[in-house]
Amino acid sequence: MTKTLLILRHAKSSWKDEKLKDIDRPLKRRGGEDAVVIGKVLTMAELVPQVILSSPAKRAKQTAELVVSEAKFKGELRFVDAFYMGEPENYIGELKKLPDEIERVMIVGHNPGLEALLQLLDGKVNSLPTGSLAYLVLDIKHWSDLTKSTVGELISFWEADEIDLKEMEEKMGKDKDKKDKKDKKKDKKDKKDKK
Repeated sequence: MTKTLLILRHAKSSWKDEKLKDIDRPLKRRGGEDAVVIGKVLTMAELVPQVILSSPAKRAKQTAELVVSEAKFKGELRFVDAFYMGEPENYIGELKKLPDEIERVMIVGHNPGLEALLQLLDGKVNSLPTGSLAYLVLDIKHWSDLTKSTVGELISFWEADEIDLKEMEEKMGKDKDKKDKKDKKKDKKDKKDKK
C-alpha cells in the first residue's frame, strides 16, 4: 500500500509592484498560463488529487485555484498558513494529519522548503523551478507514518514551460490503448480460465 504526493511549486509571480508585501505578490500572466498547463497535465495523467493543501500567499493561492479550475477538481482545497515560508517539517506535519482514505494529495508552496522536501523524500538533489510538478509515490500505508526518513520514488516530473501538451496527449493515448489491450487480454484469459 502506498500514498501519492504531488509537489507543485507556485507558478511565476510578478515583481511589478515593489510596494506589495511578498505574501501579496500575484502571478504574472505567464505564471497563470503555466498553472493552467499543470491542471491539464493532472487531468491527462489521471493524477487529479483528492485534497490540495496550499500556501496562503497570493501567488500560490492563484496557482492552486487555476489548477483546480482546469483539472475540474472536486476535492478539498485548504490553505495552510505554515506553508508560507514553510520548511519540510511544516509540510510533513500537515500531511501526517490526513485521513488514510485519502490516497493522492497535492501540496502547493515555495522554495527552498519544497525543494528540500523533495530532496528528503527522493534522496536526490532535484531543483524545483516555478510552475514545476513532482509526482512521488511514498512507501507508507498511513499518512501518520510520514517522516523525514520516509522513502519516496519520483515517478514523473513536469516543468510547465517545457510541456508539449500535444505530445503528452499522444503518449497518454498510446499508453491508454496499451492498457486497454492488456485489460481485454486479461478479461479473455479470465473467462477462459473460468470455463
